[in-house]
Amino acid sequence: MKLPELPDLPVRPALERIAVTLADRGVAVLVAPPGTGKTTLVPLALAAGSAGRIVVAEPRRLAARAAAARMAALMGERVGETVGYAVRGDRKVGARTRIEVVTSGLLVRRLQNDPELVGVAAVVLDECHERHLDADLLLALLLDARSGLRPDLRVLATSATVAADRLAQLLGTGEEPESSRAPVLEVHGRTYPVEVDYLPALPRERIEAQVARAVRTALATIDGDVLVFLPGVGEINRTAGLLRDLDGVDVVPLHGRLAGAAQDLALRPGSRRRVVLSTAVAESSLTVPGVRAVVDSGLSRVSRVDHRRGLSGLATVRVSAAVAEQRAGRAGREAPGHAWRCWPEYEHQTLPAYPEPEIRTAELTRLALELACWGTPDGTGLAWWDAPPEGGLAAARTVLRALGALDDADLITPRGKAMADLGLHPRLARALLDGAARVGAKAAAEMVVLMDDDSLAGTTDAAAALRTLRTERPPRWTREVQRLTRLITTMSSSDEPDQPLAEGTQADTSRGAGRHAGWGSGGPRVVVSSGVSNSGSAPGRPGAGFDATNESGGSGTDVAALLIALAQPERLARRRASGSSTYLMAGGTAVTLPPGSGLAAAEWLAVAVAERDPGRAEGRIRLAAIADEDLAREAAPGLVVVTDEVRWDGGDVVARRVERLGAIILSEKPLRQPEQDLVEQAVRQGLQVEGLGLLRWSDDARSLRQRLDFLHRTLGAPWPAVDDDALLADLATWLGPELSTARRRCDLARVDAGTALRRLLPWPAATRLDELAPERLEVPSGSRVRLDYSADQPVLAVKVQEVFGWTDPPTLADGRARILLHLLSPAQRPVAVTADLASFWQNGWPQVRADLRGRYPKHAWPEDPATISAHRGTARRATNRPN
Repeated sequence: MKLPELPDLPVRPALERIAVTLADRGVAVLVAPPGTGKTTLVPLALAAGSAGRIVVAEPRRLAARAAAARMAALMGERVGETVGYAVRGDRKVGARTRIEVVTSGLLVRRLQNDPELVGVAAVVLDECHERHLDADLLLALLLDARSGLRPDLRVLATSATVAADRLAQLLGTGEEPESSRAPVLEVHGRTYPVEVDYLPALPRERIEAQVARAVRTALATIDGDVLVFLPGVGEINRTAGLLRDLDGVDVVPLHGRLAGAAQDLALRPGSRRRVVLSTAVAESSLTVPGVRAVVDSGLSRVSRVDHRRGLSGLATVRVSAAVAEQRAGRAGREAPGHAWRCWPEYEHQTLPAYPEPEIRTAELTRLALELACWGTPDGTGLAWWDAPPEGGLAAARTVLRALGALDDADLITPRGKAMADLGLHPRLARALLDGAARVGAKAAAEMVVLMDDDSLAGTTDAAAALRTLRTERPPRWTREVQRLTRLITTMSSSDEPDQPLAEGTQADTSRGAGRHAGWGSGGPRVVVSSGVSNSGSAPGRPGAGFDATNESGGSGTDVAALLIALAQPERLARRRASGSSTYLMAGGTAVTLPPGSGLAAAEWLAVAVAERDPGRAEGRIRLAAIADEDLAREAAPGLVVVTDEVRWDGGDVVARRVERLGAIILSEKPLRQPEQDLVEQAVRQGLQVEGLGLLRWSDDARSLRQRLDFLHRTLGAPWPAVDDDALLADLATWLGPELSTARRRCDLARVDAGTALRRLLPWPAATRLDELAPERLEVPSGSRVRLDYSADQPVLAVKVQEVFGWTDPPTLADGRARILLHLLSPAQRPVAVTADLASFWQNGWPQVRADLRGRYPKHAWPEDPATISAHRGTARRATNRPN
């Protein structure tokens, strides 16, 4: 292939060095910022010096199409001749094509079906620094293929940021010597200075209003176009509405869900000034001409999974410092520029340095399916930039086994291979495979495409959205429906529909052997057809009882609810209470309908899309269809269980036989003769929830517990701990006999806690209980006064006259604890507290004596109580203590 005259971009002088290095070493890393020409000039140079095809992998469809268009323009040709592209649902490639630009996900699928990549001389992995899940997987699979089947395959990884060290190690042999690392080539861009200003939000200002304010500032400050970065399509549409009044300025959206023509419009210079409202697609790979200013919202939408609530999807997060720098740099591509950042300057230092790799945070079911197709379900043996988290990958394999995509040994089944070939998330692939048998291939495909891209809906009512799409037939929806319909029909015609796959049959994982043929273990077979057959539906088969009268699948409600339930059976949901907008999903998560939803009267919903609602326990429903209990039972028979539930509820033991669909109660009735072990567990639960106060605690029982606690704290073993936590953790030891007979709250109220507690007494040490911690103590007057062990130090509350003559009170616990005396007046009022009685008689008593003599003149109050005999009662003359 002869190279055309190439534009004078910074990478052009390095093209020969890049091609020679890649030819010599087979692998290389190219570090070059946006605008240097690495995406378009490098593939052309590689193709000129190679006999095979050059495949360029881009992280986004929009970037793939734009890169192919730019290279074709440089060749003076149309796309599909020397340069072509292939993205999901759209391919322009011809017999003469030498350079093919594809998405990372599509190349993964191609590699699965052709691990040798026959006819491909080199693969360029563009924008590796973005760390998308498909791109990380593709890198790992390519390196694995290159280490065995295709050692001659050349691989060039490009990055706009300096992430070269780890890439160089991965692309090399992975050994320590420097010679084993892939060579790193750097190209420096021609950049113009970019002035950066910060524009914090005003009080209560939404991000769209803040961005619109920054755009107006930019238009008034600089000449040229303004490129705006927003997290998603919703924010783009709302911001566009706020800028509708701009005079002489075109407001142009740019995101991956736009039709190709609309995307091309944003990437061409306009006749008037433009404000281009873009998602992260414009951060790299794409050149938006004419831009002199950037407005950065500081937000990005990334894939996240919430394992606790069972919700996955897109979350809005702050951008990293590296991304913010890259976004600002777009203003200085063609001339000096200006960037406005919609956050305070001091917050910039708190941004994370780099974006979080998607593999660490995303839902991994699709990745797990691809790994199983590759023959390594747990990903071992592959060279990863960041290995997938073990917990997330294990959870994904559990889902795949439930879908029949993996067998019990986690090997790919023919059904799993068919799901992978559809190029959809495995849940959607399951819905398409099984739903086509019930409502027809086209009707199933229509709803699956809507679930895959819920931005097509415009409403939370999936059935209404489906009816609208069938009427309006937007191009991107129609194209994908046609693709899936053809694919599922082809799959059907290539199988023997009356010969279901035997359970446990394994697919040949070395190549794409086998197609779908049935469910995994425990499920019925599925016959996929382009028409509709509803005869002979087996009980429990997904969708049984749903009728479709034509290729559009009959009722939109039936189709929508059925397909959603097949894809997400654990998202079947039932209203929590009459009139409530909150629903409980079978998976146990609560979700809420937005105000004004047309689904508000539904008792049951099949929830297609629910997102995490920051700051709230419930999720928020974005797309759902009206369902009913029959659908729930038919679409999710594996979630229906009948159990005897005996639990503590409302202050007592409640026994019921409950039928549930996951977390949703379908029916319940009283259980008159529950199993005794379940009752005992419920009683234990009641004690755990409401505490030991459910038992009868007499004064003696409380005193015993306090004495044991004192000895445990003072002496330790063998005296047991008797605090709440310890007693609740050891109920069987001290309360076992009572638990075996108690059936309700009133039974516990009759239990003498003191009797039960004595089972914890340690023998033979227990024989010294009254010696070490006596319940009562004899004082000099002859009274036996109860000791209070409830405080940290044992307390003896006694009238002061009853301890006359006492100078050295006895100690407790073999002399390890002193008694704290609370000395009382004749009216039982406290007059002094002391643990050193001898010192008190000398120092504290004179003041106390003066006060007592004034209030109780009929009593004797000696000057030196240590020499006087103790007494009880009222007035009597104190006498000297006998010698």
